[in-house]
Amino acid sequence: MPVVICCRDLRKTYDGKVEAVRGLNLEISAGECFGLLGPNGAGKTTTIEILEGLLPPTSGEVTILGQSWKSNAREIREQIGISLQETRLSEKLTVRETIQLFASFYRCPRPVAEVLEGLQLTEKADAQVGELSGGQRQRLAVATALVGSPRVLFLDEPTTGLDPQSRRQLWEIIRNFQKHGGTVLLTTHYMDEAERLCDRLAIVDHGQIIAEGSPPELIAKLGGHHVVEFALSGNSHGDNTLWQSLPGVDSVRNDDGMVSLSVCEPHRTIPALLAKVEERSAQLEHLTTRQASLEDVFVRLTGRHLREE
Repeated sequence: MPVVICCRDLRKTYDGKVEAVRGLNLEISAGECFGLLGPNGAGKTTTIEILEGLLPPTSGEVTILGQSWKSNAREIREQIGISLQETRLSEKLTVRETIQLFASFYRCPRPVAEVLEGLQLTEKADAQVGELSGGQRQRLAVATALVGSPRVLFLDEPTTGLDPQSRRQLWEIIRNFQKHGGTVLLTTHYMDEAERLCDRLAIVDHGQIIAEGSPPELIAKLGGHHVVEFALSGNSHGDNTLWQSLPGVDSVRNDDGMVSLSVCEPHRTIPALLAKVEERSAQLEHLTTRQASLEDVFVRLTGRHLREE
């Protein structure tokens, strides 16, 4: 597939000393939904703003649809749509008027009625923006990004603060955009969202990509495909090396009084764990096992939970 978004050795330095982005390389192919994840201060927002043409890089190359912001800014803007985490729209305009306004910015916009229907806003077409619910406002924000018939869609945490039904409605809108050949660059603080929507994703920390691949690939790189979590009474967990020696354990992590084991063979690890607990005359207060997730990958690589940010 042709490369739609590309950056080479991308760097951004503020005041000549603060390196927000440090030699970042990225390629996103046509039709992909690509996720960019990272804790606050990792350089993720700076990277996205450079790709969107909102911020000039200190050095490096950026191309969108084979064109550069330096020489083809107008052409690129005609082919991209941007939806921010919080889009400020005029409260007094109606939904229809808002979409008409944004449509007027483009040479070949989509029909307003078609956008209203696609975003499930037809019934609210004559309602003022100030009367909309949170989910309806967010769908309207995405509508303003889609009305220009973009080939590339930038979505910055599009479902933050939405109820489960509104989130799933937006997921369906994103998938539908992809089905018609669109390319999506998505940031999110929800790991389940990244796992469901993203074909590939990159984890950014300290201005560099520290991991990249599909969700199953990244989870496989974790070492184990299962996670065993347990807690002992009196916080008597002992040293990590004690649990690392258990059969099938790939890695050990302590997290808020809970011990997490990344394991390949839980049927071997769990009996050995119970035997070790009994040997120490300890009391088991909590024990669960589950499939490894992107959250586990993120915590292992960055030392933080994404939602902590």
